[in-house]
Amino acid sequence: MRENLIQIAYIAAAVLFILGLKSMSSPRTARRGIIWAGVGMLVATAITFATPEMGNFVWMTLALIIGGAVAYVAARRVAMTDMPQMVAIYNGMGGGAAALIAAVEFMRPETMPTSFAVLGIIGALIGSVSFSGSMIAFAKLQGIIKKSFLFPGQNALNLLVLAGAVALAVVVALQHTGNMGGNESLTLIAFFVLSLLYGVLMTLPIGGADMPVVISLYNALTGLAVGLEGYVLGNGALIIAGIVVGAAGTLLTQMMAKAMNRSIGNVLFAGFGAKGGEELAGIEGTMKESSPDDAAVTLAFAQKVIIVPGYGMAVAQAQHKVWELAKLLGDRGIQVKFAIHPVAGRMPGHMNVLLAEAGVPYDMIYDLDEINGEFPTADAAIVIGANDVVNPAAREKGSPIYGMPILDVDKARQAFVIKRGRGAGFAGIENALFYEDNTRMVYGDAQDVAGKLIAGVKKV
Repeated sequence: MRENLIQIAYIAAAVLFILGLKSMSSPRTARRGIIWAGVGMLVATAITFATPEMGNFVWMTLALIIGGAVAYVAARRVAMTDMPQMVAIYNGMGGGAAALIAAVEFMRPETMPTSFAVLGIIGALIGSVSFSGSMIAFAKLQGIIKKSFLFPGQNALNLLVLAGAVALAVVVALQHTGNMGGNESLTLIAFFVLSLLYGVLMTLPIGGADMPVVISLYNALTGLAVGLEGYVLGNGALIIAGIVVGAAGTLLTQMMAKAMNRSIGNVLFAGFGAKGGEELAGIEGTMKESSPDDAAVTLAFAQKVIIVPGYGMAVAQAQHKVWELAKLLGDRGIQVKFAIHPVAGRMPGHMNVLLAEAGVPYDMIYDLDEINGEFPTADAAIVIGANDVVNPAAREKGSPIYGMPILDVDKARQAFVIKRGRGAGFAGIENALFYEDNTRMVYGDAQDVAGKLIAGVKKV
């Protein structure tokens, strides 16, 4: 009876995870989804204490208190600009937890069924790669690691490290099915060292522009690792939740790679965006600067304005001022829409979260496919801190981003780009939009410029 109640509780937790994830697919229901998923985690954690032969209740309770306190404080203090880093590091912790579960199981002297050994070691490999790779992604996003590391033969070295980890994984699995002898602990340690090293080596050369895709990929790997270790433990909640997260992360990764017109292999092995802007000399024309007052006059007499937010808006915490500007224009009878690129910002949905925080209605936010046809009829487009996702060089053969779907800002009658300086974007590629005849650069902090635009519109 007790075992049945435990399994029912785990299934209920898994159902709550699924409902929560489903609700998170829409900004309107995302808050409810987070609550449901949180309740599911609470149920799964609580019922674990009732599992027979669990023991170690003091350590479990201490771990929950410390982990919960750290997470609460971190979540309360983290700035919206740092949210991608938090997603990366928490995702990595999930992969690390899955790897630790496998380590504990393989440290037991007993033999195990072949399916347990095989799936367990695969989960350990994937979880370790996700953990160390996510830590490097966090360090890159946080600015701790400021450049990508590329050297001749790098992919070959990575392949050798991976092959070594896989070979040791086979040995560990065979040892624990009773087919081999040997020093099991040393083999297991060497396996984890190579697995963690591979995650580091795989992530170091990846350019900053690909970080949203990498974070999504590691999220999928973490889910898969958790699901595999759930099978080893016979835990239905871990199996279901892990598979759901793994599947969702895989689909999201594919969608984001498609939005960049790149394959997953190209993201992982091409080192795109690692060298910096080298296209500057090949772009004709000059950047033309405009003052906020001049831009405000154009906006005040427009009929349709499209606003394109980017990471610069997040850095400046300008979303509230931008929404204030949009409301002011709307009160004057001007049609205002927000255009979001699938890979804008530093993580999936980054801009949507910022705009939702500012109170922008969901029906004013449009994705690339919905909004691109409207740029030619827009009197003005305002680009706020976005760069690579509006670069028309993506339409030119020979460009590093050729074929990448972009927001067609250059087709608007007038484009204003709010930017802190003249540097290239996160991908390290110079933006041809900045040199177009219908583009004016408005330099400055996005929040400050947005405030000046508001004041300027009010004067007209």
